[in-house]
Amino acid sequence: FDPRHHQRTHCYGLPKTGPHRLRFLLESVRDLRETLKRKGSTLVVRKGKPEDVVCDLITQLGSVTAVVFHEEVKETL
Repeated sequence: FDPRHHQRTHCYGLPKTGPHRLRFLLESVRDLRETLKRKGSTLVVRKGKPEDVVCDLITQLGSVTAVVFHEEVKETL
């Protein structure tokens, strides 16, 4: 979870992630983790800036052969 997603927007000062969206995200991640667990896998969840967290995870895990990610669509005004 990137803490920058919980800051306020630049234009209107509104939260980027409100309580309903946050609940949906947490429930979705919990469900995904349980589904993966039933299939014999796991889900690693961390809080922090992805550019820092991913490097730390690679170092921690040691045997990483690939990293896959997506980029958030930027707001343009």
